[in-house]
Amino acid sequence: MLTVNAMMRMTAVAAVLLGFVAYSPHASALPGGDLPGELVFGGMPRTYQLHVPAGLDRPAGLVLNLHGAGQTGGEQAAMTNYNAIADQNGFVVAYPDGIDFSWADGRGASVPDRQGVDDVGFLTALIDQLSRDYGIARGRVFATGMSAGAFMATRLACERADLVSAIAPVAGTLSAAFSCAPSRPVSVLQMHGTADPVVPFNGGTMLGRGGYSDVVAAPAMAQRWRDVDRCPAPVDNGHGFTAAGCAGGSEVVFIQLDGGGHVWPADASQLSGQFFATHGR
Repeated sequence: MLTVNAMMRMTAVAAVLLGFVAYSPHASALPGGDLPGELVFGGMPRTYQLHVPAGLDRPAGLVLNLHGAGQTGGEQAAMTNYNAIADQNGFVVAYPDGIDFSWADGRGASVPDRQGVDDVGFLTALIDQLSRDYGIARGRVFATGMSAGAFMATRLACERADLVSAIAPVAGTLSAAFSCAPSRPVSVLQMHGTADPVVPFNGGTMLGRGGYSDVVAAPAMAQRWRDVDRCPAPVDNGHGFTAAGCAGGSEVVFIQLDGGGHVWPADASQLSGQFFATHGR
């Protein structure tokens, strides 16, 4: 009587002799590299840069990394060095390009905001496409961004918490007039410099690429996330607070960068990558 192993070896030999091999969707690694991408949404071609780590069989998640006003996805990739973070954590990372180098982030000041561009819809469509193409599991989609990109990542989480599990906004909060009522808890790692000359740490009026807008103060935005996620009392982390044990296993971490300006901190990429790796659903 043939053993199971012997039968498997014979089947494998037969497959080679007959010129076919059974297909398995995760039998081999995904093609890695840096790829330009385009997605037609709302009748417009929308572009993005994509990085897929080499030798990746099954991605640990998808990260959208959103650029600031006046920049591009490629420049965001270079500034944050997030490809290295993706390689460390097994993430696919996308760097979309905003229209007029900005986003319809809800402040009402940018060109896409004034034109009624649906950037939440565009990013949702991009998430759907990349999740299908690369087998991204539900609950493993994250977003980060700098300045206008941080505002956009926050708006995306407010409106599509069903898709986005965690965000890491840097130097950006939310329009003072924008209501954030996510459908489910979202984990948040928020970083903001106290001396930010563009997006005031204490909120109020800011002047961005498209003009003036009123924005929420950074500490008040962190408190808003604590309220939304129904967090217990926070613990001082030395540079802000950490509120763990929130609804749905979510967590809110606020990092106050004393004396920090309108910059992407040196450790922001590493910290956000670690946060995403441990805050899926």
